[in-house]
Amino acid sequence: LDDSVEEIMEAAVLVTDADLNIVAEGPNLIINVNSDVLDNMGEWCKNQHGKSGLTEKCRSSDVTLEAAQEQLLNFIKEHTKAGQAPLAGNSIGADKRFLCKYMPKVISHLHYRVVDVSTVKELCRRWYPLEFAAAPKKKGSHRALDDIKESVDELAYYRGSIFK
Repeated sequence: LDDSVEEIMEAAVLVTDADLNIVAEGPNLIINVNSDVLDNMGEWCKNQHGKSGLTEKCRSSDVTLEAAQEQLLNFIKEHTKAGQAPLAGNSIGADKRFLCKYMPKVISHLHYRVVDVSTVKELCRRWYPLEFAAAPKKKGSHRALDDIKESVDELAYYRGSIFK
């Protein structure tokens, strides 16, 4: 993913407690993206988001990036205190890059630390191969809310099987 060429197409948020129980499910927004940006995305994005239908939904969405940022921020503020909630998910560094560039108000409300489930997964793969083999399989839809829910489920699995 290249934040110099691509933009945020979809955004969703879940708030969990320390035990990974979902406390609140926030907005799941498809953002209007200019056709020039969509047409110039990398091949992986074109293929994946074309197959899922997200690209066409972005073309017809009436949700602006600014409106999406405000909706997400308002929801997050309603459920978290400033500077306390970390951004979490799989390969979260890419998400953070896009949020820093396109939704800086959201990032400024979150804690500076992140919880990268992919890091936990990689360590499990190396150090606990049997547990890794039994980890929940992903659907791979690469849609925002699906990815978040799968990340929560995956982290809960690692917590229960490795971090006992």
